[in-house]
Amino acid sequence: MKHIQVEDALRKHDIQPSAQRVAVAQYVLHTSEHPSADVVWKRVRDEFPWISRATVYNTLNLFVEKGLLRRLTIAEDSVVFDPRTETHHHFIDDETGEIHDIPWDKVQVCNIESLRGYRVDDYQVVMHGKRVSRLPSSPVAQQRTGKPGNRGTG
Repeated sequence: MKHIQVEDALRKHDIQPSAQRVAVAQYVLHTSEHPSADVVWKRVRDEFPWISRATVYNTLNLFVEKGLLRRLTIAEDSVVFDPRTETHHHFIDDETGEIHDIPWDKVQVCNIESLRGYRVDDYQVVMHGKRVSRLPSSPVAQQRTGKPGNRGTG
C-alpha cells in the first residue's frame, strides 16, 4: 500500500492522517504479524525515530476505535493488533508463539443462542497447540507473531 493509499484508508475510517498516524498505519497494515504495541513502536521508530511510545499506543487505540484494526487479547497481559478486521479465528503455536489466522468457516461454534442470560455481540475461537505441518497454507492462515525478531514465513 503506497503512502497515498494509507492516507485514503485512514480517511475512509474518519481518521485525520498525520505523519505519525501514517507511519504507524504503513507498518500495521502491511505486516504479516499480529504485533504488540511495543513491536509496532520499535518497527516504526526505525523509519520515524522521534515517534514516542505514547503516540504509538494512542494511534493504535484510535485505529481500533475507528475499525481499522482489531485488538486481540491472547493472554491476561498480552495484547496484539490484527489488521484483518473481518471475522476469523486464531491458532497460537505454543512452541513458537506464532499466531495464525484461521478462516471463519473452518471452525464451528454451536448453540450460542442457548446461552441464556447473555447477549453475545462478538466471539472468536482462539486455539492453542503446535502447528505440525509447514505445507502451503491458505493466504489467510499466514504466520504472524507479536514477538520481536520472530517473523514467520507462512
